[in-house]
Amino acid sequence: MVLENLWLEDLIRRALQEDIGHGDITTENLIPPEHQSCGEFIAKAEGILAGIEVCRAVFAYLDKSIAFEALKQDGDQVRKGEVIARVRGNTRCLLMGERLALNFLQRMSGIATKTCRLAEKIKPYPAVLVDTRKTTPGLRYLEKYAVAAGGGRNHRFGLYDGVMIKDNHIKAAGGIRLAVEKIRGKIPHTIKIEVEVENLEQLKEALEAGADIILLDNMPVDMLQEAVAMAKGKALLEASGGVDEHNIEEIARTGVDFISCGALTHSAPSLDISFNLL
Repeated sequence: MVLENLWLEDLIRRALQEDIGHGDITTENLIPPEHQSCGEFIAKAEGILAGIEVCRAVFAYLDKSIAFEALKQDGDQVRKGEVIARVRGNTRCLLMGERLALNFLQRMSGIATKTCRLAEKIKPYPAVLVDTRKTTPGLRYLEKYAVAAGGGRNHRFGLYDGVMIKDNHIKAAGGIRLAVEKIRGKIPHTIKIEVEVENLEQLKEALEAGADIILLDNMPVDMLQEAVAMAKGKALLEASGGVDEHNIEEIARTGVDFISCGALTHSAPSLDISFNLL
């Protein structure tokens, strides 16, 4: 938790430095230093909230005396016109932090909203919706947090916390079997091995090599069904590639264990939220 707090504080520091630079020319020349105000964050569209504590942290970084009251929590559904949070304190700090707080809140809430929408579609099925590493550089922790707030589950956070043997690894290693055998001899027995395959022949090879999880990359639904029949509990199956609101239910119906969707983080539209001084 200490490391997470330090990371977030550093992120906010760098983001504010990018925005404010040597000073807010408009605010500092219009607003007296002692001026106090109250403001509200208001949802302008329906969605799932994520990032409220990051929003709080932005204002705390600028001025620890700013009072921040969250009326909604991460994971809550918000409706158009609802007040999400209220802040009270130094007007200059409120105005200087407004855009950054909104950027975080809108971006994270957009991801949570898209995740919730897709997760709801596959609720009747055992398949679990997971994210990918297709995140904004430097913002992966926040974007994956938003996926979890929206009802999804996090895949690996980076190259360091899970084995994923992809197509280029397979080419460089000389084949699926060789890749699995080589890496199994070098990692702890507690770490699972996931292999990406593109067809049923590769699936058969991955199963025979003893892969724990097999990622079925861009397979059509009929091939996914064959893959599930072939695996028969020998390995967990993850469907990936081209997943969207129009096909996710059909994919889940095949019986795969996981459905990974890069669009949760790389294509989610921001949720419309405004900040107004009272």
